Amino acid sequence: MKKHFRYKTVVFFCAFILSGCANLSGHSLFSHYSASTTSSRQALSQGQIQGALDKLPDEPAGAILDGMERGRLTLLAGDYTASFAALQKSDNAVKEQQDAARIQVSEGLNQAGSLFTNDNMISYQASDYELGFLHLYLALNYIHNRDLDGALVEMRRANQVQEAAKQQRESELASAERQLQKEGLADNIGSVLARYPNAGQTLAAVQNGYLFYLSGMLFEADGNLNDAYIDFKRALAVAPDNPYVAEAVQRLAERLGMTDDQQLLAKKYGPWQSPQSGTGRLIILDEQGVVQAPEGWRLPLWLYDSQGQSVLYNLALPYYPPRPAVLPGKLSLNNRLLTAPPLVNVDQMAKQSLSETLPVRVLRQSLRVIAKEQVRQSAARNGDEVGNVLANIFNALTEQPDTRSWQTLPAQVALYQEDLLPGRHQVQWQGSSVEAEVQPGRTTMVWISRQGQTMRGWSVLLGEN
Repeated sequence: MKKHFRYKTVVFFCAFILSGCANLSGHSLFSHYSASTTSSRQALSQGQIQGALDKLPDEPAGAILDGMERGRLTLLAGDYTASFAALQKSDNAVKEQQDAARIQVSEGLNQAGSLFTNDNMISYQASDYELGFLHLYLALNYIHNRDLDGALVEMRRANQVQEAAKQQRESELASAERQLQKEGLADNIGSVLARYPNAGQTLAAVQNGYLFYLSGMLFEADGNLNDAYIDFKRALAVAPDNPYVAEAVQRLAERLGMTDDQQLLAKKYGPWQSPQSGTGRLIILDEQGVVQAPEGWRLPLWLYDSQGQSVLYNLALPYYPPRPAVLPGKLSLNNRLLTAPPLVNVDQMAKQSLSETLPVRVLRQSLRVIAKEQVRQSAARNGDEVGNVLANIFNALTEQPDTRSWQTLPAQVALYQEDLLPGRHQVQWQGSSVEAEVQPGRTTMVWISRQGQTMRGWSVLLGEN
């Protein structure tokens, strides 16, 4: 009778955990995000955009990430209405999530479920770099529709949401460090962190040169030279070796009469050369490849149980294994090969973002494996063989790494700029081309994205340069 009662208790416990997380996908419980998106990512890396859309699972990680993935893929597919709708869906979900009062109860259930299952049961919180890209792609939709005002709004919002996300991440990290000390786990987890592949913090890994440069370009086209100068300088801080970013800063320093800055810039980059009269500026933003997806990584963690015995636990964490970048070759402009230095390395940003959240992830994992083991040991001590077996199976199946991230982003974005004579010019690659009209005193932006052997893109004529 007692064994039957304990068996029912275990079943009821599992049912409670599952029902508490019923708003999330079954993928989250017994698998992880990267595993569910493998087919879609493979299609995207081969340039098969419609195939990537068709194979994308239906909201395995909730509305925020689903909107980001679909918004990016439909943008590549040229369906700008669907792209804007998907990105707005994600944006609205982020707004709702940031209202702590509205999600407190439901998130409490998700946190409880995650204690006995895995981190995938916690509602997904987008990284600050992902939020920056969310508003960047909303802005690109506006630019494609020739709505400069709408694009500028998204640029301003991008800076705001990234800062809010950064503050929240720092708060969570500080809280985790306090709890590590309270639980007496600091030394044990410190050994885990020491073995974890670290991205290494650099400015280029935490700030988005693509976002800053695009923002500066839009502000300049709108005649707001002061804000343009600020964002171009931010882009240069992130990509100090990019000559086209340096040229933009020097150009604005000249126009704004920033004499001291002009002298400093000239020492490092050489004197600025004003463009030939009657030319127009062509700017190419070249998105390349597909960002790396995190994989699962299991490693041992030694802890002491309630009896003072050393016990070996296993953690399941996301990580980025070493992988050579697979990037397309050079673009051509009017049959002339171009050299386009990088603005941002998205792979590097993704790795750094994961590295920053690692202490919080390891703390949750450690508390979870201990809680799971205590349930199993309790069943074993009470002679509940069925419960012990069920607990072992449940623990093994549900310990999954949290690999959720925006996995349809490019791996890298490069920049090319040139002042050209008026007329129609061709940006070419692998038999495909994008036509760009250049007019005197105007800026023409060309947006290109290349995956596999496929190039997609468009051009738009902006304001004065």
